[in-house]
Amino acid sequence: MADKSGFTKDEWTLLLKSPMIAGMAITAADPSGLWGLLKESFAGGAALTKVAADPNANALIKAVVADFSTSEGRSAARDGLKAEFTDSKPADIKTKSIESLRQVSTLLAEKAPADAAAFKGWLRQISQSSAEAATEGGSLFGGGVQVSDAEKATLGEIASALGV
Repeated sequence: MADKSGFTKDEWTLLLKSPMIAGMAITAADPSGLWGLLKESFAGGAALTKVAADPNANALIKAVVADFSTSEGRSAARDGLKAEFTDSKPADIKTKSIESLRQVSTLLAEKAPADAAAFKGWLRQISQSSAEAATEGGSLFGGGVQVSDAEKATLGEIASALGV
């Protein structure tokens, strides 16, 4: 069972950022305005809250969520995201996000093979929840689709990057 002590500071920051990155990839794939952004962001936050309350959650996932709940953990994640994504356009954010998730997959395979499948599955679920959080292509009065073609394609890229 892996925990924070088994990773370098940069590796741990990558793991801390990864739940947000999983959602950001979807949001960047098909930006859906302010309300869509809020709904998709909330989906990622809900995933963190769910793990914190689940006594059966994977230990590495719980360790990441516990560290993220601290001021230091949030600051590390925020600073890491700023460094990686500042001044990026949506297409760049999506590409960088997919690459970061590929790095997470590699890191987990090397340093936490027993936790890798659960962690990668969790990230994949966050991206799926983000994709389903807001209707795409509609108007204030309805219409649109639950998951757009661009989001479906990005979900495929995320699954490939994570090896799930």
